[in-house]
Order: sequence, then structure tokens, then C-alpha cells
Amino acid sequence: MSDRSAQHGAPISRRMGVVVLLILLPGIAALEFTVYRMQQYSLEGRSHGCRLSQVSAESRTLDAELLTRRCVIMKITDFSMETWSRILSQSAAAILILVPVDLPAELTSPERLFMEGEMAILRNETLLPVYFTLEDPELLEMYEESRAASLSLTSSSALEVMIGMVMGSGFQMTTSEIQSKPMKDPVMVTLEGQLPGHREAATTPTIAVVAHYDAFGAAPFLAYGADSNGSGVSVLLEMIRVFHALYSSPWSRGRYNVLFSLTGGGKLNYQGSKRWIEEHLDHSEFSILHENVALVLCLDTLGNGDSLHLHVSRPPAEGTAQWEIMKELQSVVLMPPFLGVNVSVVHKKIYLGETMLSWEHEQFSVQRLPALTVSHLDNHKSGVKTSILDTRSRVDVKKLRRNTEILCEVLARLLYKDTIRRIPRSVRVFEGDLGVREERLAALLDWLTSQPRAAQLITKEHPILSTLEHLLRRHLKHVRRHVFKPDDRNPEFVFYDQMRQTMTSHRVKPAVFDLFMALVIAVYLGLIHQAVQNFTLVYCKFIHLITKEKKK
Repeated sequence: MSDRSAQHGAPISRRMGVVVLLILLPGIAALEFTVYRMQQYSLEGRSHGCRLSQVSAESRTLDAELLTRRCVIMKITDFSMETWSRILSQSAAAILILVPVDLPAELTSPERLFMEGEMAILRNETLLPVYFTLEDPELLEMYEESRAASLSLTSSSALEVMIGMVMGSGFQMTTSEIQSKPMKDPVMVTLEGQLPGHREAATTPTIAVVAHYDAFGAAPFLAYGADSNGSGVSVLLEMIRVFHALYSSPWSRGRYNVLFSLTGGGKLNYQGSKRWIEEHLDHSEFSILHENVALVLCLDTLGNGDSLHLHVSRPPAEGTAQWEIMKELQSVVLMPPFLGVNVSVVHKKIYLGETMLSWEHEQFSVQRLPALTVSHLDNHKSGVKTSILDTRSRVDVKKLRRNTEILCEVLARLLYKDTIRRIPRSVRVFEGDLGVREERLAALLDWLTSQPRAAQLITKEHPILSTLEHLLRRHLKHVRRHVFKPDDRNPEFVFYDQMRQTMTSHRVKPAVFDLFMALVIAVYLGLIHQAVQNFTLVYCKFIHLITKEKKK
């Protein structure tokens, strides 16, 4: 039986206790707190997220029968697609969702349910304002009082409902009256840098290693993207460091140029990758990406699990770099430090009718560049990729280090194929001074998850871009910054402001309370009026009684 059904079947004494609780709780009269609005953006002509930002409504929880024109306060654990549909169907005024501050590494079933539902609520446009806020004791107290008020209105007894309507109290939730509007001059920035191969010639093939650095979630200011894709960025930056050491001497360079790229707009159909590819193809005389590309290796969600999946758009042909890296990966995981890691190839075709791509490599595959994505996820629909619950606790640094070591070993065997063939297969390239450093991966991940990284929050001057560019310049050559703007007449993407606001809650009595008080005052005044009108008669009777008593 659900909690709500159990409340309906509660004894009258318990229901009355709820009303008494409403009256006796000291509570809070007014409270101001920061709230974060749900995503609002347009992508390739289609609107997503919530359109409105203004809130002025009385609070209720999901325990109330009627939610019309109310601000529904709920916890993450209260969420389901059924409750979401109920709120929309009853024309609620707004939604406020409380998000726990500290999440465990293993999420509960309700939290996983919310994670899976985030993308579903963003697929289409929502008219009512939706806000998120971080839990604290005062907000939880407000939630409990609103819940008690909601429960008092769901009693099976008409008397209890009437008492609850009269004596209950709620909160009037309000935000500023400023409506959201499109942001001016939004951009997406992609960074790139190179490690030239042993022959700096136009015919030297290139391997590109790519990871998108932005995060995504229902609310931009709560999108920290630890696993997706802070883990991928951390792996790429550590790969840059260790391969720079190998490429530092002309005599120890591999047979490929290695191009590293950090792309923007990864959560928005990989717009940063798309524009970056197009720019390289438009300036092919200066680009090493226009032809003779052996492989594009995309890194995504590598901070957990005991499996590595290679996502491809078509099965790798024997003899290609895709086929070689698949074989090398299957071989490396048989080495003692990596035993227990499962490897699989996931083949998913690209359909021209699809509006949203599943993985970053598909943007390259569309341009007929050989590409694949490596991830511990076997399905692109996993909620981890697009959730505000993808926080630092979701990443296991030891597994992140292990996956980094595996990918470094695999890439080294591809770059130095002829040399490594002559040494025992059990010998690892990246050990000792060349080893992957777990503390550096942890530090990179801590830094990446210390700030929200939603695409609309990252401007050209954002500190995260300048820091990433600095890290690339320390080890790479020909570091460039590509800044992409949407088309003026037909913009590919549009972002909106008012993503962070201050909400105020004031304790209020329901309108029925005013009617009840008016009735009480009317009765009181009526009694006073009758007393004044009949004062002489009452006084005479009183004097007569006193006189009669004295005569006795």
C-alpha cells in the first residue's frame, strides 16, 4: 500500500493530530533561498524545457488531491512519470524539486528513477515554471509543514477537511516578475592541440582523441557531469601528459600524428564537434583532419563499471585502425592488472531520420571519418549521461585510473605497432615514471566537478576554458581555440537566461480562513449589537433580581 493510501485509511485521531501539528508547529514565517530553473533552450528549431520563470502560488505537496494553481513541492524520491503527468494534467502553477546535497555512490531506486526520467521531461516544452533547489533544514521543515497542510485536506471526514481548511497554513511561493529571454551572443568553444608523428609530413596519418567537456542535467546550475563527461576529459588530459613524454624526442615519436580535442556542445547533439569538423573540412589546406585520418577515438563516461564498450556505426573492417584498436583492447585486458574487465563492440547504425545522435563518434561517421566511442555504458539512453545526479560521488577513481591505463596501453600499441611487436606482450609501456597518476586524475576530476559545466554557462571568458587551454599548451603543439556562433537568421541553438533566481516563501492562511474569521467577527459583532440594543431590559431585570433578594 502506498503512503498516500495509508494516510487515507488512518484513524480519525491520527488525522486530527495532523491538524493539531499544523497549529502547534513554530515553523518559519518567511524564507529566501536560491532556486535553479529547469533547462530552456532551442536546438535546431525545436524548443525544450520550461518556458516560464515567474512563480506566485501557494505551496502543496503531492499528498493533496487538488494541485490546480498551486506550487507543488516535491523531493527527488517523490518523482515518477506518473506524478509528473498528474501535475501537468491538473494545471499546477509551478513545481519546486528538492535535491539532496550529498548523494551516495550507489543511488536508491527512486533516485535512479528520477535520473532516467530527466531526459523525458526535457524532450518537449513545458509551460509551467520548474525549479530545483538544494535541501537544507529550513527547506525540509517547510516541506513537512506543506505536506501536513496537504494531508489535512485529504481526510475522509468532512469535519476534518473543514478544520484543516480553516486552521491549516501554507506558504506563498514567489519569484521575480522578470520573464526569461534569449541570451545574447551564445558561443560554443572547441580546443585542439597536436603531437606530431615521427614524420612531419602531409602523408602522415592522424589519430584524433576527442572528449566533450560540457555537462547536462535538468537544471544548468546543477549540471556537474562527473562521469559524463568529467571522466572522459580527465582521461584525455592524462593521456596528453603521458604521450607527450613519449613524443618529446623526435626519435621516440609514433607512426601517427595524435590530435587531441576538447569539444563544446557535446550534450546538445554534439554541435561543437559538428562545427569543428566542418571548419576543418572547409580549410583542408591547413588541416590534418581533412584526409588520411586513421581513427577518431571519442572518450565518454569512463569513471565506473567493469566493462568497456566500443560503440561503432558500422562493424570495423579487418586491417583498419578501428579493427586494430579493438583487437589490442581485447589483448590488453588479458594482462594481469586488468583481468576482469569485459570488452564488447556495440554496433548501432545512424539513421538519417534521427534528430539526435547517440554518441559523439557519429558526427565523425556522418562525414565518413572512421570513429568510435569507448564508454563503460552499453547504451546511450542511460540516465547517467544527462542527470543532475551525476555528481563526484558517482566516479570511482580507481576504476577511472584502470580505464586510463588500459586506453593508454591500447593507443601505444597502435602508435608503436612495429616496435612493441618485438617485446613480450606482458610488458606494459606505462609504468614507473610513465605511469598514470591516480592523484592527478582525482585532482582533475575534483576541479571539473567543482563548478557547473552546462553549455549555456560556458562563455568565451569562462575560467574552465582558459584552464583547459593552459593544460593543452603545456604539452601540445599548434593549440587552437575554435569559437562557434549560431547562425543569425536560422540559429542552430538558442539559450535563455533567468536560470538562477531567489525564491521567497511567506507563511499564509488559506482564503477560507479569512471567510471563517469574517463569520466569527460577524457573530461577535451581532452579539455585541444585541447586547447594546437590549441593555435597558437586561439591566432592569438584573436590578429587579437584586432588589428581590434583599427583601428576602
